[in-house]
Amino acid sequence: MLQINLLPGAINEIMASVAKSGFLTKSDCYGLMAAVLDESLSSEDLCTVKRLSYFVFRGWVRVE
Repeated sequence: MLQINLLPGAINEIMASVAKSGFLTKSDCYGLMAAVLDESLSSEDLCTVKRLSYFVFRGWVRVE
């Protein structure tokens, strides 16, 4: 089984990139998917992932 490890600060980096550009890239989506599957996320990182998914749901952020 392939194990995916997140880089420290990856979630915050994705959030900063989305705030600057208004887009989620395909690699950002894979990073968020890995974050959701990682069971050792902090509550702050989990809140950030939920916030990003809400932004996409509302149409405020587009997926490229």
